[in-house]
Amino acid sequence: MSRLESLVVELPEDIRRLVEMGDFKGAVRRIERILKEDERLPKLLRERLEYEIERLERVRKDYPLTREEAFNKLKKEIPDLTPGDFERWMWEGYIDYRLIDGEERFFKNFIPNLFRFCKEAETRRVKKVDEVREKAKKLLHQHIDKLLEVGPKSSTPYLFPVRNRVEMKLTIKPDVIPSGEKVRVWLPIPRRDPLQPEARIISASPKNYYIAPENHPQRTIYFEAVVEEGKPLVFKVEYEYTVMSFYLDVNPEKVKPYDEESEIYQKYTSEQLPHIAFTPYLCRLTDEIVNGETNPYLKAWRIYKWITHNVKYASAYEYSTYGIISEYVARNLKGDCGMQALLFITLCRISGVPARWQSGWYMNPVKPGMHDWAQFYVEPYGWLYVDASFGGARRNIPKYNRFYFGNIDRYRLVCNIDISSDFDPPKRYLRSDPVDNQRGEVEWRKGNLYYDKWAYELKILSHEELTSRCRNLK
Repeated sequence: MSRLESLVVELPEDIRRLVEMGDFKGAVRRIERILKEDERLPKLLRERLEYEIERLERVRKDYPLTREEAFNKLKKEIPDLTPGDFERWMWEGYIDYRLIDGEERFFKNFIPNLFRFCKEAETRRVKKVDEVREKAKKLLHQHIDKLLEVGPKSSTPYLFPVRNRVEMKLTIKPDVIPSGEKVRVWLPIPRRDPLQPEARIISASPKNYYIAPENHPQRTIYFEAVVEEGKPLVFKVEYEYTVMSFYLDVNPEKVKPYDEESEIYQKYTSEQLPHIAFTPYLCRLTDEIVNGETNPYLKAWRIYKWITHNVKYASAYEYSTYGIISEYVARNLKGDCGMQALLFITLCRISGVPARWQSGWYMNPVKPGMHDWAQFYVEPYGWLYVDASFGGARRNIPKYNRFYFGNIDRYRLVCNIDISSDFDPPKRYLRSDPVDNQRGEVEWRKGNLYYDKWAYELKILSHEELTSRCRNLK
């Protein structure tokens, strides 16, 4: 059992109350006293309490803004904003804030969530056309239209290959670690996958690095370097990979029963605590959504349709600060791409449909960004794709909403095919993101180095259309 699994354990009542009241300092003092004085603590509860100390520090970092800072930031978007408006939206639940040690602190991404959920705020904002975003969306929709035209006639589901050349860089700020200390860094790189059968490392620096096997579930390139006083530490990798879109027409009448003794079925219909958890609420919700359906493909469709029509996209806190992510999404009916993927996976597994994670980056050459999605398995078709957040964003465009159930576009970089996997070589300390890996991870002799101590950047150096399906790796 991993330390992360302790998140399924509720905090002791007195500590939980302190956290809910925002008395983080008091909660930490209480935890430290219990850990020191009570030797009878069950191992899992001890791990949960130790985790809470780190979790609360990360929550602080998610809420960095004072009321004045938050108000001034929002006023740039809504010039006629008044203190009364701001206060009202706080109490109506549209502005995300919490009390931390007696001070109001505001979520760093409260503004986009306000506009997503509050119609009044959205109508009053000074709207600026995001030309880059619109251009990227147009390119994606043109690609899907082409897939919908060509896909049904194709003899292969893998279509329209492209070759991407990519540079990823991670920079550790000067003097955040003492001079002379060794730093360990992991950067995500493409893994071998049916969607991207070709990948190669072109260059990497520093030269002291190790590349994990191509089929590792969370594949990385690993570096070590020594800190020099007053200087930033820069880690870079450049690679090239080929990726394709996937389109397949599935006939539900041809779907076969599972071999429930198979490795795929056993592994991918099981819990993965804490975030893929078969809680009473999620089990009841699954029964309500599936509503007696027995065909695995149609079960997955009902789950996808429910999520894309009932769950709204929202900017999330860091994943390390949540308890059970799938239940959080189902209770709050909101979540980002990975959170929606985790809910889809969990509900599928509860219903007896094998499902798993995929993630990396959305590699639209106009504007790339971190992204997560999912897969589900049906016989005899194999693994199919689901992008609940992209489908939900297109709930009012039926052809695009339907496309993201079973199919996937070619603007993908697959680095991960599982959650919370140990790296190769393994990381000693709790990761900055213990679920996913898109930005990278850093640690040194005394602990993990969190996101506020370093920066990352991913660039698409070239995006080349290929005329035929790529060859497999030798």
